[in-house]
Amino acid sequence: MRIHCKVVVIAVCFGVFLLLYFWGGNAADDPLLKEVGEEPPRQQEEKKKKKEEVVEEESSNSSPSPSELRRDVAAKFAGKSSAGVGVRPEEPRKERRGVNAKSKPRSNVARPVIKRSRAEEFMHLAVVACGNRLDETLTMVKSALLFSIKKIKFHIFAEDPLAPQFEERLNQWPRDISAKFQFSIYPISFSVGNADEWKKLFKPCAAQRLFLPVILKDVDSLLYVDTDVLFLRPMDDIWSLLKSFNKTQLAAMAPEHEVPKIGWYSRFARHPFYGVTGVNSGVMLMNLTRIRSTLFKNSMIPSGLSWEDLLHPLYQKYKNHITWGDQDLLNIIFHYNPECLFIFPCQWNYRPDHCMYGSNCKGAEEEGVSILHGNRGVYHDDKQPAFKVVYDAIRDFPFEDNMFQSLFYPIQTKFLDTVNTLCGRIPQVFLKQIEKTMRKVFEDKVVRHVRPHK
Repeated sequence: MRIHCKVVVIAVCFGVFLLLYFWGGNAADDPLLKEVGEEPPRQQEEKKKKKEEVVEEESSNSSPSPSELRRDVAAKFAGKSSAGVGVRPEEPRKERRGVNAKSKPRSNVARPVIKRSRAEEFMHLAVVACGNRLDETLTMVKSALLFSIKKIKFHIFAEDPLAPQFEERLNQWPRDISAKFQFSIYPISFSVGNADEWKKLFKPCAAQRLFLPVILKDVDSLLYVDTDVLFLRPMDDIWSLLKSFNKTQLAAMAPEHEVPKIGWYSRFARHPFYGVTGVNSGVMLMNLTRIRSTLFKNSMIPSGLSWEDLLHPLYQKYKNHITWGDQDLLNIIFHYNPECLFIFPCQWNYRPDHCMYGSNCKGAEEEGVSILHGNRGVYHDDKQPAFKVVYDAIRDFPFEDNMFQSLFYPIQTKFLDTVNTLCGRIPQVFLKQIEKTMRKVFEDKVVRHVRPHK
């Protein structure tokens, strides 16, 4: 009995111990269970934050709509402001302007380039033709187009009977040549004084060149040439001399003579003239804008006169003392305004005077003739056949033919017949520059096109 009682007591005690053990164990395990139960929500929140950051990065790299961008930006900056960071609401706008700024510079840069190309696309050349100068003028125009690189706008001042002939002949030229130029034909007109008197000054219509700054008001710069001029190199080269003008220079011409003791002005002039030998106006490069805005010093009134206001009183004062008409008036003007004139070398206005008394143009001897000026009518007689050879070759050259075969070789061959003449004794002066020019044209047009593509 005692043993059974002891067993029952031990069993009861063990049961109580177990109850106490399980009750105390569950109470001790509750915090751990709570902590384990709370970890998944924290991880989910971190994952959500990471996902939101990834979405924000992707949205910033992509091109969201304006409404989405505003919402994302507002959310970001709201978060930054709550964290104590200063709010900068203008930053997203700057970024958007930056995107637009990338496109705007493209358009803003492109427009000036187009404008410059349009402004520089054409060189301007003026010529005055009266009487029987139609063929001579067309040959001059042809020589300018054969070698020039940029397009040319021709301003042709012609008597009424010649105007339709110019238009008809120029419109008959090949299409690839017509694409290189434009032309306008103007009537002979003089804005001041007696028109008939101006027209008869020296040669028919020659005084028209004095009025070019007044008539061509929309033209900034211009090259004027006489009808008996031939280009033996690109017009671009003399056109580039405009960049050599200083702040006061507004026109450029070549000296009338290289040797004062045989110069006409230095020996016979009865009026003021430029420099030691005067200047020749057969090739005249002009900045018309500067001419129109300048007041020219003169011997008539103390104050300066504009170009247009100066011409007629100047003519009235010196008309009984001038021999070469408008050229003499230009010499008088630049005698009193020498700072306005740029002098270019004689090879840019090479005339019979440079070889008929012996070779006296060193620039032509070294580089060859750049512009040939056949004054004294040498293209149409046999007094200086060297000039006539060049003129005939250019006049008869078909545009579609090879320049070396149909232009240079005929000049070279026919020059052999002129070696016993005053100017024919120095063939290299006539041939050096034109050969160099043709070689350059050949390389640009032929060699470049046959070169294999890489």
